[in-house]
Amino acid sequence: MAYSTETHLQFVMNIGQQKPESIINRETLCPFCDRASLTGILAEDGPLMLLKNKYPVLQDTLQTVLIETDECLAELSDYDPAHMRRLMRFAVREWEKLEQSGEFRSVVMFKSHGPQSGGTIRHPHMQIVGLEKVDYLEHVSSEQFEGIPIAAEPGVELNISTKPRVGFYELNVVLSDSEQIDIMADYIQKAAHYLMHHFHKSCNSYNLFFYRLERQICVKIMPRFVASPIFVGFGIPQVADRIGNVAQEMQRLYF
Repeated sequence: MAYSTETHLQFVMNIGQQKPESIINRETLCPFCDRASLTGILAEDGPLMLLKNKYPVLQDTLQTVLIETDECLAELSDYDPAHMRRLMRFAVREWEKLEQSGEFRSVVMFKSHGPQSGGTIRHPHMQIVGLEKVDYLEHVSSEQFEGIPIAAEPGVELNISTKPRVGFYELNVVLSDSEQIDIMADYIQKAAHYLMHHFHKSCNSYNLFFYRLERQICVKIMPRFVASPIFVGFGIPQVADRIGNVAQEMQRLYF
């Protein structure tokens, strides 16, 4: 299939203005809690569900939502480890299905949690989006996933970036052996738990970003704060001078 190439996605403003915002406005009813009324279901595995996004704000895409749990106030870092592993297996499987469909130039998968993350709905969910004209890997490089090792087992590593994409503190999980996806899930959960419970008292938000790079699955677990103007204006990332301390603290807490 021949693809046209673009660098920007078109955001449909009139659809975006209709989206419920249960993160900011707690009076808004959660659309994911009434599962019996959900439509456009693409796949299910117990409490896990993938469905078409009811508010497709991006042109030339297929937007899907992956509901992670029945519990609206749950949070990924506190899931039962067996549920976390089940979630990652389901998510990667559905991501790969869209990648292998041949319908998209690239397919992104990500999760937003908290008021600084860019998400709008509190109920735990991820998004998988097929991009018809944009290649998300155009500005991604392998060095962005290199860093100070925190933990490793054969085929999977957790580290903290020495050359982050955006800046300061970025945790990476790099999976090179698909048989180790459960360990990948464990590392992601520990990274999110660290950010939410030990990292910084003002950290209440994070993102997960998934990348397929050089036959590896790479995951960034990124705390979210107000973005640095140096990055916003000039695209220059900064790295914190205490990432080594964070690596040591995570080793002490989790490994």
